[in-house]
Amino acid sequence: MTRHWSPLAVVYLLLAVAGLVGTWWFNIRAIAESRNYLGDLFTSGPAVSSITVDLLVAAAAGSVFIIVEARRLGMRLGWLYVVGAGVTAFAFTFPLFLAMRQRALNARSVEVTDVAGRPDAAGRPDSTGSAASGGSS
Repeated sequence: MTRHWSPLAVVYLLLAVAGLVGTWWFNIRAIAESRNYLGDLFTSGPAVSSITVDLLVAAAAGSVFIIVEARRLGMRLGWLYVVGAGVTAFAFTFPLFLAMRQRALNARSVEVTDVAGRPDAAGRPDSTGSAASGGSS
């Protein structure tokens, strides 16, 4: 049987549990106190705390993803998106990272195909510009 729970999967799972417990703690409190959930969003109360936990856990999971994915793709300074979130907003830096990630993925797909769009056995065009056949002529 293969191992399905990598350390990264466990981190994401723990963040998911923290998000569930953290948000529902305040949601249940709002219900128990008969609070106006939508009204509390504009004033204060458990609804604001629930949304705060929600956003913080999502930002933490997104930050882990940014660092891991930037390393995997060889993107330099991936950690700067996480630091930048503290200076600007995660709502800015996460979509910015996704845009730059997509550029990196697009660049990789261009590198691994030849003019005809056929990769060689190693995923790269051969020196003649055509895909390697894998055998001798």
